[in-house]
Amino acid sequence: MQPYPNVKLFINGEWRDAFGAETIAVVDPATEEMIGRIAHARQADLDLALEAADKGFRIWRGISAFDRSKLMREAADILRSRVEAIAYMMTREQGKPIAQSQREVMGAADTIDWFAEEARRTYGQIIPARVSGVTQAAFKMPVGPVAAFTPWNFPINQIVRKLSAALAAGCSIIVKAPEETPASPAELVRAFADAGVPAGVVNLVYGIPAEVSEYLIPHPVIRKISFTGSTPIGKHLAALAGKHMKRTTMELGGHAPAIIFDDANLEKAIDVTAAAKFRNAGQICVAPTRFLVQDGIFNEFVDGFVKAAEAIKVGNGLEDGVTMGPLANDRRIPAMEDMIRDALARGAELKTGGKRIGNKGYFFEPTVLADVPTSAKVMNDEPFGPLAIVNRFSHFDDAIAESNRLPFGLASYAFTGSLKTAQALGQQVEAGMLTINHNGLALPEVPFGGIKDSGYGTEGGPEAVEAYLETRFVSQMG
Repeated sequence: MQPYPNVKLFINGEWRDAFGAETIAVVDPATEEMIGRIAHARQADLDLALEAADKGFRIWRGISAFDRSKLMREAADILRSRVEAIAYMMTREQGKPIAQSQREVMGAADTIDWFAEEARRTYGQIIPARVSGVTQAAFKMPVGPVAAFTPWNFPINQIVRKLSAALAAGCSIIVKAPEETPASPAELVRAFADAGVPAGVVNLVYGIPAEVSEYLIPHPVIRKISFTGSTPIGKHLAALAGKHMKRTTMELGGHAPAIIFDDANLEKAIDVTAAAKFRNAGQICVAPTRFLVQDGIFNEFVDGFVKAAEAIKVGNGLEDGVTMGPLANDRRIPAMEDMIRDALARGAELKTGGKRIGNKGYFFEPTVLADVPTSAKVMNDEPFGPLAIVNRFSHFDDAIAESNRLPFGLASYAFTGSLKTAQALGQQVEAGMLTINHNGLALPEVPFGGIKDSGYGTEGGPEAVEAYLETRFVSQMG
């Protein structure tokens, strides 16, 4: 076992302790042991980061897109070369199986590469003029220093989209990374620093989330906000940003429906959705949660899905063969228990799971509830854990009504053998993302974002870079 590091702030190209020397403990969710500490930023540290980001922006925007792209690709290669060490840190601090941590690191490198290419394609346009001798041009310019706020469920993946898009556009950034999972984000930042990104362009802080966000967002240096997290907090931060006319990208909570029609390939539907549901112990904003299964295959689907859930090996993510690790923190255990207890009291049927595993580590059984009434908490609030709800429907319109009932609209899934049904789903399911007959979400080159209370903007595809650019118009005669 390699040692887990104590993590420092990264400001103006230097790894440093907080001015007040305060630290925060980091706990391994598989053992409940303290494994390290992180530097705790306060206002003086944030002021230093703001000064650095302001300086870094003036340097970075002056570097050609071609050269920015080269530096980013070098960072991606460095990240790949360190995958095993970084994945180990991620599993220690977050709990997911080591293979999933490795895939997250490698996927982050792919994301950096993709945005590095987009850096060279931030085109403006020449607009035909009405008058001879006039040139009309629209230029794409970096919006300015960015403040990014990310959660603990994907410690690198949630940051790398924001960081890569900002750097591709020519912006500097201050990342407020999660205190529960600090070491792997620090290694992501280290890859950029070691690649030669100038001091001040990338800055990393940790601290009390409300303190950091409510200081950075209104600050005049910051011109763009990107947040991934819960809908209530996202609304609060968006309102704060709006008060100060700051651009925002908000990737907020979901409650993804998975619609399984009678004519679906049942085996494939079970395999794909079970893997998507229980990956990362269900702590995924796009995980399928409300399974809506048509009457004709309901019992068969439930039996197959329960069998898939019971085949999952739960344990320490560092151990061989483990396919689901612990929940990431002690708050998730009572939250899961409360939702299950409430659903059962309202008439739901427990098909498997439902309990904590052991008394050390935050392990929880993969859980399946059936016939859950819409009044239950879990039908209205995102469980964010290894808990699947399987309900039945009779007609297409019934499935659409339940899919769209909630104010959320992030991800959605469907399985059908009918092209007509698939096309209708694409038009009628109210979600920012819909994947039919497979899991095709979250690739760097495709949009990633929600609608309704699940936020706005996208963190994937070419549009992701647009959020970090502003259009300036120049009309010139002669």
